[in-house]
Order: sequence, then C-alpha cells, then structure tokens
Amino acid sequence: MPEGDTIFRAARTLHRALAGQIVLRFDSVFPALMRVDHDRPIAGRTIDSVLARGKHLLMAFSGDLVLHTHMRMNGSWHIYRPGERWRLPARDMRVLIGTAGFVAVGFNVPVAEFLAARDLARHRTLSALGPDLLDRSFDRDEARRRINAHPRGAIADVLLDQRVLAGIGNVLKSEILFVSGVNPFTAVADIEPLILDRILDTALDLLAANVLTRAQTLSTVVGRRTTRSLDPAAKLWVYGRAGRPCRRCGERIEARQSGADARLTYWCPRCQATEP
Repeated sequence: MPEGDTIFRAARTLHRALAGQIVLRFDSVFPALMRVDHDRPIAGRTIDSVLARGKHLLMAFSGDLVLHTHMRMNGSWHIYRPGERWRLPARDMRVLIGTAGFVAVGFNVPVAEFLAARDLARHRTLSALGPDLLDRSFDRDEARRRINAHPRGAIADVLLDQRVLAGIGNVLKSEILFVSGVNPFTAVADIEPLILDRILDTALDLLAANVLTRAQTLSTVVGRRTTRSLDPAAKLWVYGRAGRPCRRCGERIEARQSGADARLTYWCPRCQATEP
C-alpha cells in the first residue's frame, strides 16, 4: 500500500527520468484521459515536472495540464527503457507515457484525471490535504492545530486522516506510534504537547529515512523499514506481526480494527502506554 514515502520516491524518480522530455506516446484505459488526448494530443507536449503531494502524484505537462493520480491500495508507477520487459502484465496497465528514453507505466492506478494547473487550488481532495510531512516547508504549527481539532479521535485514526497530515498510511501509522511509545487508541485530548511533538518528530524521521534509504524501485512496499536493522526479516517493529513477540520486550503484539475503514492497527501492550 503506497504511503507518502513511496509516492515521494516515485515522483522523484519519474521527475529525474521524464522532466524536460517530449511525450512521444500516451495511452490509457480511462476514456476521460483519452478524450483530453483527442482534444489536444498529449504526444508532443513536454513533461515539466513530477511532484508528490501526500499520497497524490502530480505530473505537469506543457500547455497548462496536470495528470493527477492516486494509488489507493494497489497502484504503482514503474519506469522502463523502451523495449524493456514489464514486471507486471500489460492487462494491469492503466496509464502509459513514453518518451525517447523512458516509458512510465501506471499499473492498477484507480484514480487518474487531467486538471488545469489553476484547478489544483480548488480541487476538493487536493485543497483539503493537511501539511505534507515530506514537504520542505512542512508547517508543524498547522499540523498540531489540525490534530488537536479532533480531541475525541483516537490518535491512530487521526494520523490516517489525510486532511490532518498528508503522507501517513496504515503501515507507518502503527510504526510511528510504536516508536513514539504511544497507545494507538489514546484520544488526542489525552496526549500531552511534548508527546504530540514526539509523534510528529518520529513521523518526520521515519518518512525521511525511508525516502533516503529505500532501493530505487517504484514498487509499493518492498524495502520499507523502520527498525534500522540490516536483517531483511526484521524490517518493521509491529505492523503485520500480530501474535508474534515484540522485538524490544518480547510481549505478544496485538492487532485491532479501528476507524471508519476498519483498518488494522498493531501495537505492543507493554512498550506502548495503555489507553486511559
């Protein structure tokens, strides 16, 4: 499941390969994208930039056009040399952008739309995003304000709300709270300011570390690690480890569904303070 670090890395890699290049081929299974292509072809335009905004990826073309994609649970962007064999079947292709040097393929991308640059500021989803943890201008005060605006919400659920903070997904949510020593079901109102700052510091640290250290691949979860261990079998502290011993104290890791989407949350009942 792509999270903010995955999308940031995908955007960075796509930008390095495609920015400044002329589109020679454009294809998509989405009729709405192809209708835009017929009105004024994408082929022939220059790719100006590729940027991440939380879990959203924005590819800007010349002529005031931006391709907005969101990966949801299973989508991914791959980049290949022309003629190179794809790692996923062609039936999973949703968007294809070809230049002289590279072919970028969006596989299983569920959300893809063209926007004019002026539409970004009033886009219902994009304009509502909270501060982006991987943005150099990350606004900590605004992040605190948005978190504290949900005093009765469990901190695990609030961290997943992209309108509060942009970039945290279900894996990092559990990992951030474990490293911070906070029970995921603690209400925001019961979290002291210094502890909230610790959560934000941990979130910034873990996302930045995964952006810097993960292998240069555009796949979704391969390589994410939070333990800093070199052991390939010990990448994560708690996520996906229900019933197994905590890597720190040996206590059994627990899991529970929570939030509107009933997402699984993992935690160590000994290392993380019990909920009030």
